[in-house]
Amino acid sequence: MDSLKRFEVWFITGSQHLYGEDTLRQVAENSNSIARVLGESRRLPVKCIAKPVLTSPEAIYELCLEANGSKECVGLIVWMHTFSPAKMWIAGLNVLQIPFVHLHTQFYKEIPWGTIDMDFMNLNQSAHGGREFGFINTRMRLNRKVIVGHWKDEDILRELEVWVRAACAWKDSQNAKIARFGDNMREVAVTEGDKVAAQIRFGYAVNGYGLGDLVQYIDKVRDVDVTRLVKEYEDLYEVAESLRPGGDRREALLESAKIEIGLRAFLEEGDFVGFTTTFENLHGLPQLPGIAVQRLMAEGYGFGAEGDWKTAALVRAMKVMASGIEGGTSFMEDYTYHLEEGNMMVLGAHMLEICPTIAEKTPSLEIHPLSIGGKADPVRLVFDVPAGPGINAAVLDMGNRFRILVNEVEVVSTGQALPKLPVARAVWVPKPDLKTAATAWILAGGPHHTGFSQAVTSEHIEDFAEMVGVEYLLIDDDTHLAAFKKELMWNESYYYLSRGIG
Repeated sequence: MDSLKRFEVWFITGSQHLYGEDTLRQVAENSNSIARVLGESRRLPVKCIAKPVLTSPEAIYELCLEANGSKECVGLIVWMHTFSPAKMWIAGLNVLQIPFVHLHTQFYKEIPWGTIDMDFMNLNQSAHGGREFGFINTRMRLNRKVIVGHWKDEDILRELEVWVRAACAWKDSQNAKIARFGDNMREVAVTEGDKVAAQIRFGYAVNGYGLGDLVQYIDKVRDVDVTRLVKEYEDLYEVAESLRPGGDRREALLESAKIEIGLRAFLEEGDFVGFTTTFENLHGLPQLPGIAVQRLMAEGYGFGAEGDWKTAALVRAMKVMASGIEGGTSFMEDYTYHLEEGNMMVLGAHMLEICPTIAEKTPSLEIHPLSIGGKADPVRLVFDVPAGPGINAAVLDMGNRFRILVNEVEVVSTGQALPKLPVARAVWVPKPDLKTAATAWILAGGPHHTGFSQAVTSEHIEDFAEMVGVEYLLIDDDTHLAAFKKELMWNESYYYLSRGIG
């Protein structure tokens, strides 16, 4: 995954000419100081660029147009140092197409009780100006995050970091491309959706390809490149004896490396950020891509099995958000339950395609039969996921809107060996408990495919959903089914009625 330092967030300060040039010079100096500290902070994963203080409708409008056209700017941090009349912001906010966060702070942390005078009050009016700015945002029904507190405080920096990471994912999604090899698998409903509506809402395009398009790339792979990649496998993983030189399944390993090289070449040449496969359509492939998908995910590609393009795009967004954070992110599926009374858990896995960034230890490179697909035994990485907090997130098409659903979970170590289940797997306890979480998930229409992460939090996903402008639902320790059912009903009414609000 590329560093997010290629992106920028612009620090925008509002004021007006009423206070005189001396005050405006101080406003600019303070604004530059905050932007510099934010930019030097290890918290923010992007560059923080201070822009000139905005004091007129024309300047605000031009700044918003400039931000829209910037390839690097992912969003605006907006601060009202003094009072900035909100009518000045209408034209600019009307054309602004990128996310913004309202940082409701002030330069000085504490009131200087013994020396405070009207000059100090006029200069430090965020309590006043921030409410004016907040009104026009609400009046215009604009999605934004509001962060309140002193700009040096750790919790404020953390909130800004979360928002910036979500903004990077939003930026990455604009004009992104997902390659869909084959179509939807059989008659599965939840992996389908309106691709045009998704492109309008999220920004990414889903393009379909036949397996023959991919096979052409695989057939061009050179033996020397296969040898080089297999050597990399042997350096990175615990390779099963049958796959080592002289082993009776060595050819299968060479074939899997060939698939990986061809698939990567296809994605790179087409400038794709994610892809899907299906085990129904495998014409021309000797085995279902296993390690190829796993390793490409580890490099930052989004993935969805069985033609699930919505999950591929979500996993990519979560990969961007998680860049540089400890913990991994992967495509995931709720596979089976442990329903022991008082100890209910979920076993999450997939046939092959779980990302090794979530591996607890060095993965084992193995080959085993696959009871579906009708192809040769595929090579895959096998591992367990470490204990700790995580989330499962999903995107679903509700027909009249998209919904993002998140369940906070706690990954646990069961101490149980799984010698006959040679796939990557995780075991977790959903919050608040399996019974409540599964009920809420099903009532919300949640799919079986998710983006799983031990780096990204529910707050990242909430900020992202707000930027995109889609419904967001959270299942966590505070979830109660009665209230959750009401939230579903209220949301249905809201999203129906909101189409007529102007």
